Amino acid sequence: MKPPSLAEAVFSVKSFAASMAALYIAFGMGLPRPFWAMMTAYVVSSPLSGAVRSKAVFRVAGTVLGSAASVVMVVGLVNAPELLVLAVGLWVAGCLYLSLLDRTPRSYVFMLAGYTAGLVAFPGVADPSAIFDTGLARVEEIVLGIVCATVVHSVVLPRGVGPVLLARLDATLRDAERWTLDALSGGGNAKTAVDRQKLARDLTELRVMATHLPYDTSEVRWMTRPVRALQDRMTYLLPVLAAVDDWMASVRGPDGALPPDLVPVVENLKRWIADDESVGGAEAQRAALDALAPAVNADSTWRDATRLGLLARLRSLVDIHQDCRELRAHIRSGDRRLPERLDPLTRSRSRGVFHLDHGMALWSGASAILGLVVVCAFWIATGWSSGAAAAMMVAVFSCFFASFDDPAPGIRMFLVFTLLSLPVAAFYLLVVLPSFDSFTMLAASLAPTFLLLGAYVGRPATFGQAMALLFGVGGALSLLDTSTADFASFLNSSIGQIVGIVTALMVTRLCRSVGAAWSARRLLRAGWREIATLADSRSAPPRGSFENRMLDRVGLLSTRLAQAGPQDDFAVADAVNDLRVGLNVADLQRVRPMLGKSSESLLGALLAEVGRHYRGLSTRRLEPPRPGVRRAMDTALAGIAASPPAPERDRAVIALVSLRRSLFREDATPGATPALPELVTT
Repeated sequence: MKPPSLAEAVFSVKSFAASMAALYIAFGMGLPRPFWAMMTAYVVSSPLSGAVRSKAVFRVAGTVLGSAASVVMVVGLVNAPELLVLAVGLWVAGCLYLSLLDRTPRSYVFMLAGYTAGLVAFPGVADPSAIFDTGLARVEEIVLGIVCATVVHSVVLPRGVGPVLLARLDATLRDAERWTLDALSGGGNAKTAVDRQKLARDLTELRVMATHLPYDTSEVRWMTRPVRALQDRMTYLLPVLAAVDDWMASVRGPDGALPPDLVPVVENLKRWIADDESVGGAEAQRAALDALAPAVNADSTWRDATRLGLLARLRSLVDIHQDCRELRAHIRSGDRRLPERLDPLTRSRSRGVFHLDHGMALWSGASAILGLVVVCAFWIATGWSSGAAAAMMVAVFSCFFASFDDPAPGIRMFLVFTLLSLPVAAFYLLVVLPSFDSFTMLAASLAPTFLLLGAYVGRPATFGQAMALLFGVGGALSLLDTSTADFASFLNSSIGQIVGIVTALMVTRLCRSVGAAWSARRLLRAGWREIATLADSRSAPPRGSFENRMLDRVGLLSTRLAQAGPQDDFAVADAVNDLRVGLNVADLQRVRPMLGKSSESLLGALLAEVGRHYRGLSTRRLEPPRPGVRRAMDTALAGIAASPPAPERDRAVIALVSLRRSLFREDATPGATPALPELVTT
């Protein structure tokens, strides 16, 4: 294993200093469980100071909420242990459900509120008269650890989220420019699909990282609005790139060459993307594209509509790249004011931009209830003295890994490293610490182990293993708090922890573990259902909401499809194409009210057919679009093309041609080039 880097060593020193400060203050305040404060400091610590600060606020809120709930439940139900178990289980499950539906730092409020109730309530049943004092002490200990970690990581050599975020943004922008040049050069291949999936994952990760930005210690925190606007513009880059790649292929001749009049325009556009100022700015590129746009009328051919669509997508590509460059310049200069043209881009909120799975969130909550019922039933039936420890572990581990498709491997890893921590914990608890009588000696004895493990906590690849070892050692040290630092107490406590983790693992494997292929199918069906709902709606969704959710699904799908391997029913899976379909449907919904009654009626019939097709896909009828979809599409295309000229008419024609290409790739470009009204007979 590679030795810790300088940054990891610095992080470890800061984390250890924060934990020792929390432990020292907890001893000074006379808190009953000082080692809880020490462990909380490690739980909160992160290499990025902005992440520590953002999570700290929500962790405090969750701890207070969970402790208050535990006090209420224990006081009201202490004489009915079965009802108390059920109440705590429902609380943990409800909080877990809410946390899984919020993929931002706010989720810590609900997750902490859930398992904190278990950490306070289950030990509290032994002495219910002191439950308020116990709950208050837990809040004080945990808040103390959070405050110490936040102060140390914010003041001592802070590493802000901002510089890391900007570096990732710049790398993504460079990748986007390279992929744009590939699309303009006709370089579509298997690698192109991988690149697009990477872009989707990168944008989702950047959006999650940006949620920490308002709490950051760097100056970039004042640039939250332009950063979010930049991410919103980059969201549209993926479907536009896919469309450009497709449209470019459609206008090439049999020899792969572009029409002669398009060649100089595309070459200048490529040079502009590569930041060659000699070809003029964005306005020059738009003017060159507009000059080639054919007029659409009843005599227009399919080739005319295809060319119009290509030029429109190339114009969108110019707009997106120009907006991204302007926004990046504003961020670089520290100017929070945005041009009036770009200001509306910052108005979309983070709500609704992530894919949410209510069914899996409910099922995760139900698994948590089942695990708590199983272990608590054994505890009540046997009167086991360490039953509280087992119940606490079930509450914690039912929440920790619930966001994974299969939480079992994570729980199993934690179990293995918890077992490995037991000899170290026993050595500290039974041999080393009893001989010390000062805090200085205590800190000095803990330093070698905790500094070494802390360095690996700061490394993503080893974070889980190192935290499991820290938890194992720290949990054993908490026996000193209760004056039960003897071998029998250590053995009983350890057995309780192991039984709790094993119970959580078994229940998870039986009830909650799903494979990558299962999750991929669920993601695909969610996207198809949303397209069907969008087609059936009488209005378009708010700009950004559908696009961001579908982009998020593309990123989530890419890893799952790779893990699942070849599957027959994944042959129809193309989430990027689904995103294009949805965007064209949304565009048709937006222009629909602006067209005449006859055109609106034609679009209504088409959208009903599209909605019927995607509802069929979402209910596992994996079949190509029915002939009725093609007929309705060609009828609408011919009718709208013959309507009076208007910008809305051209937008509708472009969206219809693009939709036809997406749904009927095998015959989207007929061999002949009939007039658009004749498409209904082809």
